[in-house]
Amino acid sequence: MSLRPVKEILNTKTTMEGAGVKLERAFGFGKTKEFDPFLLLDDFRNDNPADYLAGFPWHPHRGIETITYVLAGEVEHGDSLGNRGKMGAGDVQWMTAGSGILHQEMPKGDAAGRMHGFQLWANLPAALKMTEPRYQDIPSAAIPEVTEDDGTKARVICGDFWGKQGPVNGVATDSVVAARYVDISVAPGKKKRIQVETTRNAFAYVFAGAGSFRDASAPQAVLTESGVDPNAAPVYDAKNHSLVLFDRGDEISVQAGPEGIRFLLVSGRPLEEPVAWYGPIVMNTQAELNQAVRELQSGKFIQHR
Repeated sequence: MSLRPVKEILNTKTTMEGAGVKLERAFGFGKTKEFDPFLLLDDFRNDNPADYLAGFPWHPHRGIETITYVLAGEVEHGDSLGNRGKMGAGDVQWMTAGSGILHQEMPKGDAAGRMHGFQLWANLPAALKMTEPRYQDIPSAAIPEVTEDDGTKARVICGDFWGKQGPVNGVATDSVVAARYVDISVAPGKKKRIQVETTRNAFAYVFAGAGSFRDASAPQAVLTESGVDPNAAPVYDAKNHSLVLFDRGDEISVQAGPEGIRFLLVSGRPLEEPVAWYGPIVMNTQAELNQAVRELQSGKFIQHR
């Protein structure tokens, strides 16, 4: 086994989206190669209803999948397929936009006004860009949980992990990128090694507690009379709102701090296809993107049956 080197640790950037929702963006609209097949990750977390109640009114998507994971509060949604629903704490919605869909997402806080959730965008391969739109609404009770002997806990949303299979199954996630999406909690002071297939790009997004990620299997760095041992493995500290981007290897190593650490671990096989991107529409060429925009402007965007 070889530990994955840490390429980079990124901090979120405060961003306004929708009709005025204040959120934290971990990545997006930039490094598509490093995160391929994933495009964007937003953390919408707030205790002030004024920062999120305006929500995300009707808007289009094409060529991608959007994955919404709610931890606190609710998100009401509707779309051009006629679907209506509500996501509560622990629920997941995996939407395959495919050929195109119009939808809205309106957040509502819990009794204390708290709202917390994530939205991840996954790119669709060229062969599936114009597939039929599809929803998978996953209630919290359907998401398997695993607890290890050392207290490490995992909620398996998508993919296989520690003997459990996530309830999400679908177009690109199974047949092409084999995405894995897991919510992991490591107990205070515990160290955990977690396998991640070498063929996948992978990142961890820390949203509670803090800890550190090792870069190699060499001894941890120590300070000597001549300075830090140059042959020792770097240790990368990560805290709330930190994203850890990994290089290739078989596994990652995380050391939880005194309060423990909780993070999303996301991985998938890269598509290695060109990306033409305009807001919520992601195609492979500029010509395809221009066509999508023309169809949106002319009222011909919705093509599903």
